[in-house]
Amino acid sequence: MTEFLMGNQAIGRAARDAGLGLIAGYPGTPSTEVLEYAAKINDGSYHAQWSVNEKAALEVAAGASYCGMRTMVTCKQVGLNVAADPLMSLAYVGVRGGMVILVADDPGPISSQTEQDTRTFGMFSKVPVLDPCTVQQAYDMVFYAYELSEKYHTPVILRPTTRICHSCADVTVKDSIIKKDGVSFEKDPEHLVIFPKLSYGNHKLIEQKLNVTMSDEFSESPFNSFEKDSRRGIACSGVSAAYVKDILQSCENDLSLLTVGTPFPFPEKLAVKFLGSCDEVLVLEELDPVLERALTFICGKHHLNTVIHGKLDATTAN
Repeated sequence: MTEFLMGNQAIGRAARDAGLGLIAGYPGTPSTEVLEYAAKINDGSYHAQWSVNEKAALEVAAGASYCGMRTMVTCKQVGLNVAADPLMSLAYVGVRGGMVILVADDPGPISSQTEQDTRTFGMFSKVPVLDPCTVQQAYDMVFYAYELSEKYHTPVILRPTTRICHSCADVTVKDSIIKKDGVSFEKDPEHLVIFPKLSYGNHKLIEQKLNVTMSDEFSESPFNSFEKDSRRGIACSGVSAAYVKDILQSCENDLSLLTVGTPFPFPEKLAVKFLGSCDEVLVLEELDPVLERALTFICGKHHLNTVIHGKLDATTAN
C-alpha cells in the first residue's frame, strides 16, 4: 500500500505500524510533526504525550521500555542536550522493549540555535545511529531500529535532517500493524541499578557490541551499499546521498559510490572493500566530518593509500 506522506509523518506512521506502546516528546522544529501525526492516527492502542521537556520524555519512555513496550522519544538536535543525563545511563543500563530516539537535526540552521550533529552525540553516548536518505528509508529504518534495539538491548537514535523531515513522497507502508505481547515489569536490580561495578563490566560489553558485533552486522545492512568498482569514489550519507544519486543518474560517470545509512557504529568491513578499490575519495555529508574521519581512520588502520577529500582538507564547505 502506498501513501503520500511527509517524512515526519512517515516516521510516526512507522512507529505505530511497528507496534508502538508509548511515544513521548517535546516539540521543536523539525521534529514536531512526528508525535503530532502519531497522536492523530492513534486508535487507542498506545499512549502519546507531550512532556515538560526532553529529559522527562526520555525517562517516561525508559520506564515503559523496562516493562517491554516499544517506545519512541521525539526531539530536535538541541533538545537531546536536555536529555543527555538519562541517555548516557541508558547505554549502560540497556532497554527491554525497543526504544527509538528520534532526533531531527537542523543543518542551516533554519529554526535552531546551533548546527549540532547527532551522529557525533551518538558516538559520545555509545548509542547506535541510523541516518535516512529518503522518506521511504525513514519509514523502513524505524522497523530496523526497533529490531536492533531489542536484539542488543540498547536505545537507537534515528537522525533525519530537515530536508527528510519536511519532504513529502509516496511511501510504501505496511498493510497491518505489528501486535506486541502484554507488558510487565520484572524486578532486576543487578541490571537496572547502575552501580560502578556494573558500569565497569557493561562498558567492556558495550565496546565489543558496538565496535565488533554491530559494526560487522552493519556492513551487511541493506541501508549501506557499495556500487561499482572504480579508482575514484564518493562516500555520502543522509540527504546528501539522495542528492548525489540524483546527479550521478543524470550524467555518465565512472565513480564508486559508498552510501552509509548506519554512521555509528561504522560499517568497517564494507568501507575497507570500498577504500581498497579507490585511489581517491570525496566525502559528502551534512555537518560534522563523521564519515570522513571514519574513512581516514580505516585507511590508517588497514594501511590503505586512498586519499580522502572532504571538510577536513577544505574540499567541501563546512
